[in-house]
Order: sequence, then structure tokens, then C-alpha cells
Amino acid sequence: MTSKHRIEIVEVGPRDGLQSEPGVLPTATKVEFINRVIAGGARRVEVTSFVNPKKVPQMADAEEVLKALPRREGVHYIGLVLNRKGLDRAVAAGCNEIGMAVVASNTFNQRNQGVTTEESIAAWLDIAAAAQQAGVVPQVTISAAFGCPFEGEVPMERVVEIARRVAEAHPFEIALADTIGVGVPAQVTELVSRVREAVPGIALRCHFHNTRNTGLANAFAAVQAGVRTLDASLGGIGGCPFAPAATGNIPTEELVYMLERSCYHTGVALDAAIETGKWLQEQLGRPVPGMLVKAGGFPKPAAQAA
Repeated sequence: MTSKHRIEIVEVGPRDGLQSEPGVLPTATKVEFINRVIAGGARRVEVTSFVNPKKVPQMADAEEVLKALPRREGVHYIGLVLNRKGLDRAVAAGCNEIGMAVVASNTFNQRNQGVTTEESIAAWLDIAAAAQQAGVVPQVTISAAFGCPFEGEVPMERVVEIARRVAEAHPFEIALADTIGVGVPAQVTELVSRVREAVPGIALRCHFHNTRNTGLANAFAAVQAGVRTLDASLGGIGGCPFAPAATGNIPTEELVYMLERSCYHTGVALDAAIETGKWLQEQLGRPVPGMLVKAGGFPKPAAQAA
């Protein structure tokens, strides 16, 4: 098959993937994880979050992780921040891209960040300006854009209005996140269209969880709607520690498999992604949710097929 279009994959396993793990991986293991995904072709990697270590102990070593990573031409180390203090830490640590989350529902925003959605929007406007002044690329995610575990359905009008508000800071990119995995393809198509119309000229990214087994279908719907950047996590690990039953992200290797066989180019090596998924299982001490770690790609090399 001839690849016709480029789809960028943002690897979020080292942050979103690990933040819900019951145990804490050693810093050296996290660094190896990041180095492996970059060697496999990823160029934007969410490496950590600069949040309260008491709330998310899995990310308590954020500065140590960044210190151990070599600077690489064309590679973005993304740090998640939720307030100005987090931004200051991310800049000092050496992140060249920061992301912030604004939750579409007030209840979830208060549980996740301790403030209202309005307060998070105000914080984002300040953070984006400060990041740009520091020479760091800012992007923002609208979390729970497809549904909230506490309030239920989230009106599209609310998501569109939040997109307009956060766009005032001229972000590099706005992401629409199905944080709890309740979205379906038709919903993705409509929301992407409406947000694009509301914020013309700003790139859109999508972030899907596979809680109800619709993640990959939603990702393909986003691509068909014109989205050219998607988040994914090796092995399909992850979730949100502040949302009940919010299971893993879509697996990077399965997203690569689907896209490459559908005539899209990702730049991520499928075999390397599968091998890293197997390695990750060993580090976590349990199977990962992804299926290709078990089944492998297709077609298999002749030596393996025999």
C-alpha cells in the first residue's frame, strides 16, 4: 500500500499511561521507556506531569526524568501542567512543549484540579502567555469533551465555547479528549467539525480511551474528519486516577497498525512498538491491554510464519 497522508502520533504512555499504575516505576525505567519510544520513531512524547506528588506519586520524579533525557533535535518533551507553578517547574526542567487540561465539566474539573472550569481557563490564558515568552510551545486539552463520569452528557455547545475561550491564547494545538471512553464515531465527526469551525486556523488533536472498546473506531473517525494528530499509549496502558473506571488509552501499536494498513504514514515502527509493549509488560509485572503484543502484526515475516 502507498501511504498518502501523514498522521502524527503523540506518545502519552510515560505520563498518562503510568499515572494510574498502582506502583511507581524507577526513574531509570521511565527514561528507558521514553528512549525506546523515541528510537521507535516518536517525536512528541508526553514524558511526565508537574503536579502535586502527593496526589500523583507516580510523577514525583518529573525533574529527575527530564534531567536524564538527552536533548534531541526535532523531539518534543511534553510536560503536563495545571497551574503556573507547574509551568515554572516544566520550563526549569527543560520541557520544550507543555500541555494543560481544562475539563469540560465543573464537577470533574474540581475533582481533578481543585478549581472550576472557569478558573482553569483563566490559569491557561496566563500559562500560555508565560510559556510563549519562555520559548516553550503551549497546547491545551479539553478533557471529558465527550462525557463526564459525574455529570453525564456534556453538551457540544459547551465544548465549542471552551474551545473559543482557550483559543484566545493562540495555542499551538487544541486537543479534544474522551477522558473516560464514552464517545462514538458519529459524535467525534460532529464535534471535530464544530470545533474546527469555531477555531479556524488552530490545529486539532484527539485523545481517546478504550474504556468501552470504541477508541480505535473514534480515532479513525477523527482522521476521516481531518484530524492529523492523535494521542496513544504503548500497550494501551493508562487512565485517569480521578475518574471511576477510566481504563486505558488506545494502544500505540494498534493505532499504527490500523493507520499504516489504511494508507497513512505515522513514522512509528510497528515492530519496535510491539517489542516495547512486551518490555513494558515485564516492567509492570502484568499483561498490558493491547492485543498486538499478543498477536503480532500482519503479514508476519517469512521466518516467523514458518
